[in-house]
Amino acid sequence: MDKAKIMVRVSCYAGYRGEETPRYFHIKERRIDIAEILDRWLSHDHRYFKVKDDHGTRYILRHDTASGQWELTLYDITQSNVSG
Repeated sequence: MDKAKIMVRVSCYAGYRGEETPRYFHIKERRIDIAEILDRWLSHDHRYFKVKDDHGTRYILRHDTASGQWELTLYDITQSNVSG
């Protein structure tokens, strides 16, 4: 059974080497600012970024290099900072 894809709009910063790094993304109308890039890796036809927002929620974003489409493949709120 296929999981539903969550398509996202990602805004990137192109560094001095021209490599695009995500800075924030939108899920529907909600903007999520990326506080930290935790990891990045390549597969044959995708680029992956493991990122964290200001609240500690972790996400994995996948970029299809052929189509240019981005999708959210995983998120984990269990690592979020919780007071108490």
